[in-house]
Amino acid sequence: MKIMIINTGGTISCVGTPLAPMTARAFADAFRQLVEPALLQAFPDLTLSYATDLTFPQSATGMLDSTNLQPTDWCLMAEHILTHYEDVDGWVVLHGTDTMQASGMALPLLLSRFAPDGTRLAGLSKPVILTGSQAPLFYAPSTDSPQALNFNTDAFQNVCGAIAAAQSGIPDVCVFFDSLLFRGSRVVKTDTGQFRGFDAPNNGPLGRHGIRFTLDARVLPPAPVSRTASLDDRAARAATAAQLVAIRNALPALRVAELSAFPAPYHPEQGTALLADLINGFVAQGVRGLVLRSYGAGNFPSGHPRTPEEGAIYKALSAANEAGVIIMDNTQVQHGAVDYNAYAAGAWLPGIGALNPVDMTPSASLAKLTVLLAAAEANGWRLADVKFLMQLPLVGEMADLSRLDNRGNAMLAPGQSLSTFNGAARLTNHPEKGPLLTDNNGQVVWAMLETTKDTELPGTLRVEADGNLVFMSRNNDLLWASNTAVAGRAPSQLRLTASTEGILLELYDYAALKRTWCFATSEKETKAL
Repeated sequence: MKIMIINTGGTISCVGTPLAPMTARAFADAFRQLVEPALLQAFPDLTLSYATDLTFPQSATGMLDSTNLQPTDWCLMAEHILTHYEDVDGWVVLHGTDTMQASGMALPLLLSRFAPDGTRLAGLSKPVILTGSQAPLFYAPSTDSPQALNFNTDAFQNVCGAIAAAQSGIPDVCVFFDSLLFRGSRVVKTDTGQFRGFDAPNNGPLGRHGIRFTLDARVLPPAPVSRTASLDDRAARAATAAQLVAIRNALPALRVAELSAFPAPYHPEQGTALLADLINGFVAQGVRGLVLRSYGAGNFPSGHPRTPEEGAIYKALSAANEAGVIIMDNTQVQHGAVDYNAYAAGAWLPGIGALNPVDMTPSASLAKLTVLLAAAEANGWRLADVKFLMQLPLVGEMADLSRLDNRGNAMLAPGQSLSTFNGAARLTNHPEKGPLLTDNNGQVVWAMLETTKDTELPGTLRVEADGNLVFMSRNNDLLWASNTAVAGRAPSQLRLTASTEGILLELYDYAALKRTWCFATSEKETKAL
């Protein structure tokens, strides 16, 4: 098994007083001497290589404290992985903890390509494991040549776990920290004083490293849907590399900002507010994306408690939306999701164009918005396409409200529902009536079952592995089927969308890139099948 170690800097590779990153070559030499022998005891078939040619131009040593990391640095890491994709079976990226959560979101996007509807056209087939530490790996009292491993640190354990994870074959960018493996798109830094520095509050661990390294098969991300959609394929890799060049060229001029809700002064009678001034300042500076860190379930001050639309903050956000700024309304609370039905203090935000990121973290939202905006021109995406993609889980960064997928969340249990992010449509598995599709007024526009029997319901809606959409009774009798099954497998999603043209519920084979069944309130959509 061939694993490449990419050292970008951070505490794990720092030495001296005050701590500063070693050069890549000095770190590789020390790692070979002091760490590699122990790793080979556990993994005798392991072959390690070191990326000593990856450097960051802003740093005197070539390595970068992640505090100073900027979006173009994500591209340097992704470019190195693409360049050496055929050479190794996985990567361990040593990274500072301050911005690891941003890189954990950006890298899987930079190593993927997506259609405007969210279908992944190219993606990872090998593991990329980010790790770091709260204390340095090496002891070097006065020189850049470490003499020993540091005493009682998390660095060595994190390296061991990351090396084990990199040999697992998991096709994703993950973060390993303090015995736990998480999806990179889900993590947040939660502690600066303990070894358990990271967590994924709305998404559990994928694996654990104790006496043995184990993975939880129930939550593992699926492999690419086909070789042509995998970075193993040279054409897919070349197209992804071309997209990466376009993103890197676009990033220096691209501005995306973050603004936290805080108890700031506002004056309804004067129509002024500090937060409004900050928002207007961002727009004046050419910001194209704004991530709000709202309170609770997505509540943000409007500047007028009684009449939100008269508030200065409301008006500033509305003007930003009209100017083409994409506004993401994240919650600053670690656990839970945005819910505009919870409080009037947040219910006004969809009206000014704010998008619902569900349970995506603010740092993930910022990185995702930055990458997608930078990729838009090269991919021919409209502003509406970027907004749509921001509300879909592209690399596991958020809960999926609008889709079932037969390679993941394939089932809609009684009482559960799919919904569009703007609330314009909902598919509910009604315990007594079966699946019902309703509009934003709650009116039923389609019922799956023409008649129901008390003995048959509640039932379960499921996308089968062969591409058939079925509704099964509580006794597992077939009550309805789309009759779209094919021999073998057919990776398929049940997708619910709504637009000005109407509501669309479709079954989509994303390996064959075609719709296999649909119900639409628009005759145009129905004829598209």
